[in-house]
Amino acid sequence: MIGAPPVSLGALAPTLVLLGAAIVVLLLDLLPPRDDKTHLAGVALAGVIGALLMTLTRWGRDQRAFHDMIVLDNYALFVDVVICYAAALVILLSIDYLRRQGVQSGEYYALLLFSASGMMLMASASDLLVVFLALELMSLCLYVLAGLFKQRLASGEASMKYFLLGAFASSFLLYGIALTYGATGSTNFERIMAAAPGSTREPLFLVGLALILVGFGFKMSAAPFHMWAPDVYQGAPTSVTALIATGSKAAAFAALIRFLLGAVRPAQPDWSPLIWGLAAVTMTLGNLVAIAQSNLKRMLAYSSVAHVGYMMVGLVAGGTPGAGAILYYLFAYTFTTAGTFGVLSLCERAGEEAVEVGDYAGLGRRHPLLAGALTLFLLSLVGIPPLAGFVGKFYLFGAAVQGGYVWLAVIAVLNSAIAAYYYLRVIVYMYMREPEGVGAVWAPSFAGGVALAVAAAGIVLLGVMPAPFAELAQSAVAPLLR
Repeated sequence: MIGAPPVSLGALAPTLVLLGAAIVVLLLDLLPPRDDKTHLAGVALAGVIGALLMTLTRWGRDQRAFHDMIVLDNYALFVDVVICYAAALVILLSIDYLRRQGVQSGEYYALLLFSASGMMLMASASDLLVVFLALELMSLCLYVLAGLFKQRLASGEASMKYFLLGAFASSFLLYGIALTYGATGSTNFERIMAAAPGSTREPLFLVGLALILVGFGFKMSAAPFHMWAPDVYQGAPTSVTALIATGSKAAAFAALIRFLLGAVRPAQPDWSPLIWGLAAVTMTLGNLVAIAQSNLKRMLAYSSVAHVGYMMVGLVAGGTPGAGAILYYLFAYTFTTAGTFGVLSLCERAGEEAVEVGDYAGLGRRHPLLAGALTLFLLSLVGIPPLAGFVGKFYLFGAAVQGGYVWLAVIAVLNSAIAAYYYLRVIVYMYMREPEGVGAVWAPSFAGGVALAVAAAGIVLLGVMPAPFAELAQSAVAPLLR
């Protein structure tokens, strides 16, 4: 008689809460009322809050499941907190936004929760196969969400481009996993690390590592694998764009950090120069192309490419300072970016979304609170003290200098100065220009206002009191480097 292997679901507890909430949303969607889905948003938000509380109660434990394929350690829990905040903010922003757009649907909230559960599973993955499965769970939901506006050609185009390029990225990743397995005999991170010292110079291992980095590069929108980002950011619903820009990046970086520092750390001399070059190209290309954009969503897409470059600086720096700085930056970036897209979702011009820079001319005079919130978020993206964006860049660039990568830090600082131009241009329009015709107006939303308040409080708190959060991030990363 064959006994069943022991299964510990404790390591999956936060993810299971989200999956359970998604199933409840789908079941409730079958019941009336048919024309109002606000109650489903409440259920989804309750599920995210439940997952967040479950995550916080497990801090300090190290739970493993499925033969160490899933590890719920402090590192995964820190990333789970980031993902929960991102999902909660997106749900709050979606409630009135979807109603105004006339696309309320229960499956939207279910797909959002399924996608968030895939993100959380990526953070806990300690095996390449689990990384791939979690990545597909996250990505497939985002492909559908990007095409939520069925009547808009841009939305359908965004969904199709995202799907096709995502499928290519997945094939690269899967082929890289196969080659890595062939070189090391395992897909488990710890076993790969044990086998890596004798495999780092094997062509099979190096090609597999390169293909895995290409797959992650697509998912993170690192140059030159960023081609999907501007079209998807522009065509997808603004609330979905906020999730793609925050949660999916946090999940991808979480899996990549665990893989690079926990599985192929012996090969760091091989992959570090490659990441150095990708970081420099990514931040420079993202900032230079963003200058030429007049559409705010496309501008923020290229801006997100540049921020991926900044975070890759932490990968190059390595060690506890570099990886801890990435986690802190992801936390700050989530609040900042969700808040920025939140303001865009609350602005309309002539009944349509206000997405052009010119639409925001004179907003400071018509809606000073909304303009003030957008100014705060943009200044954080620039990196102006004492906001969270400044502290995040300080930690990242400081880790690079500490690791001896001074020139990379110089390139990053110069790119931050370039980025100030296109961020400050929006602020100039809001306070120093008058609109041509009808300007953008505020679409009232209590839930959206709450989301903006939480995001604004987050970037101020992380900027004024960074030390506790930075210490938590570094303590969460430390076990990976044993």
